[in-house]
Amino acid sequence: MSSHPPLDHRKLYRLPWSVTDNIIAWLEPTKQCNLRCHGCYSANVPGSHKSLATIAHELDVFERFRQTDAVSIAGGEPLTHPQIVEVVRLVAGRGLKPIVNTNGLELTPELLRELKAAGLKGFTFHIDSLQKRPGWTGKSEVELNELRLYYARLAASVGGLSCAFNATVYDENLEQIADILEWGRRHIDIVHGLVFIAIRAVEGDGRFDYYVGDRKIETKPLAYDKIKPNRNDIGAPDVVARLRERCGAFDPCAYLNGTEKPDSFKWLMTLRIGDGKRILGCAGPKFAELAQVSNHLRRGRYLGYLSPEGHRRARWMLLLSVLDGGLREVWKRDVVAVLRDPLRLFRPLHLQSVMIIQPVDVLADGRLSMCDSCPDVTVHKDELVWSCRLDERLKFGQLMRLAPAARAADRERDETEVTV
Repeated sequence: MSSHPPLDHRKLYRLPWSVTDNIIAWLEPTKQCNLRCHGCYSANVPGSHKSLATIAHELDVFERFRQTDAVSIAGGEPLTHPQIVEVVRLVAGRGLKPIVNTNGLELTPELLRELKAAGLKGFTFHIDSLQKRPGWTGKSEVELNELRLYYARLAASVGGLSCAFNATVYDENLEQIADILEWGRRHIDIVHGLVFIAIRAVEGDGRFDYYVGDRKIETKPLAYDKIKPNRNDIGAPDVVARLRERCGAFDPCAYLNGTEKPDSFKWLMTLRIGDGKRILGCAGPKFAELAQVSNHLRRGRYLGYLSPEGHRRARWMLLLSVLDGGLREVWKRDVVAVLRDPLRLFRPLHLQSVMIIQPVDVLADGRLSMCDSCPDVTVHKDELVWSCRLDERLKFGQLMRLAPAARAADRERDETEVTV
């Protein structure tokens, strides 16, 4: 039986982000992509590169509506944009941290140096076992760790760049995500973050009808209508349970709730501290609160991305153990380890973030529970919209809504009558 208590949102720190004051903004300079990922929610639109003027205007919209720390430059595949270096320079020129979300296929050492010179602050690489990646299709998550390490080392080669990896979690790879986490532990010095995103797709079992306004629609034009997962209900607690089975010390400290389910974990944050050989423990809710609030007090914005140098200073963070129970346990274990081997005192402890994201949840009555205060909002027609549902705006002009299908309601009524 697990020694871990069940997740309880009341014992975690509710991250303070809001629509207008958040850690990041989501910029899509293109919808073109050079890879097919099974769980992608974005349509591939070749030749859809935006002009620098359009991108600058979207940054203006962000600055008008949203205080932010960093800009995730995504897509599509942003490295296919012929002016990606200038896009990074535009973001950096506004005092924001440009972070490129990429599959890495177009990344070369030369482009890496150009991006760094333009002001790039980090990468988030998307790699998982259900991608149709040349040379890697059909590989397990364990085998893909070799590819992850290549990109981590490449990013580290120029210094000063944050490096994170995300993977979509399906029923097919749910048992393997602990292998990614264990790999992250071994390379905690150059892997600063891991993100696990639970699969979501159009509910295709006939339970719901889809509408735009009062007009019933077909969802076939949407990329996420084409995803056929074995399970569409994987949630953050499922991911945590799998990680704890293999990795032991894994204690989330902060979360974002759902718009329709206040006790759900739409973004669930864990902050691990270790030295590559072992994880000493996890920071607690008070540390997460101190990190966000202190950054906002000093710089007027919540903290989105920490520099690699900041990640290497976890031992200094233990000075806050008097305020945080999680850090206190880490400090105790570190003291014992240093007494056994005094040379450990001269080896840095590293902080590594692990985020679990549970996208839109469809409730029984058709309501859609979104990420409350979601960081990943983007610009469409001078408005802020959820990036994961941008295609609905592009295809239908507005977001769709769900209603229980009439035939499903009739079937449920008939079953009730038979029971009676």
